[in-house]
Amino acid sequence: MSTIELGTEQIAQSYLSAWDARDPEQIIKLHSADTRFELHTGGGPVTGPEAVKATFAGMFAMFPGFSFETHRLLLGMDHWVLDWTLVDHGVRLHCLDVVELDGDGLVSAKDTYVDVAQMNALAADRAERPVP
Repeated sequence: MSTIELGTEQIAQSYLSAWDARDPEQIIKLHSADTRFELHTGGGPVTGPEAVKATFAGMFAMFPGFSFETHRLLLGMDHWVLDWTLVDHGVRLHCLDVVELDGDGLVSAKDTYVDVAQMNALAADRAERPVP
């Protein structure tokens, strides 16, 4: 079924629901075989379903109780942009996702941009806390 037949908004909502469920298996089913993910914090992209799934599982382990606040969802024919904030135990990181779809309506690329000032403040705060 093509992206046009399913509708980008429906695909985006299914994808966001999978993230809300915190289930890497469910999320990766919505990705293409040649999928790519990049968290733009200085590292490079991760490619392929297994590597992307492992990266997402690692994010869930890093922020086990996180939720997200959606500020806006901008839809295109074969992509969407999600403006959101990750919230986890007092931590707030403003993020922007750019998600591209292939002709079958699967996520072929996901780029996540994080507010660098907030990320640096979080890292500094964690460095100042004594390790239990």
